[in-house]
Amino acid sequence: MSLNDDIEELESAEDFLQYFGVSYEQSIVHVNRLHILQRFHDYLAQAVEKLPEHDDTVFAIYKQLLARAYHDFVISDAQTEKVFKVFKMGEPQSVFVSLTDIKT
Repeated sequence: MSLNDDIEELESAEDFLQYFGVSYEQSIVHVNRLHILQRFHDYLAQAVEKLPEHDDTVFAIYKQLLARAYHDFVISDAQTEKVFKVFKMGEPQSVFVSLTDIKT
């Protein structure tokens, strides 16, 4: 099986961390699992054009990027890192709708 085939079988953040041999604390992953995986995806998207052809080298790069994504949430938190769009949005806006604008 190739690296891509192996990765397709991984389901959770823990699966990825274990597969790539990245040490982790369960309490950090439990709270930030989706954020870690999204950050890993973002790092991969930035590096995709520079990836070599060989699975061994790609594995090492993936491991490094996953460890970096995990570490981002060891030293910070999801709200500070703003991985998802919902955290990047501004404050809620007040909108006025008059009763005459509401149609039944």
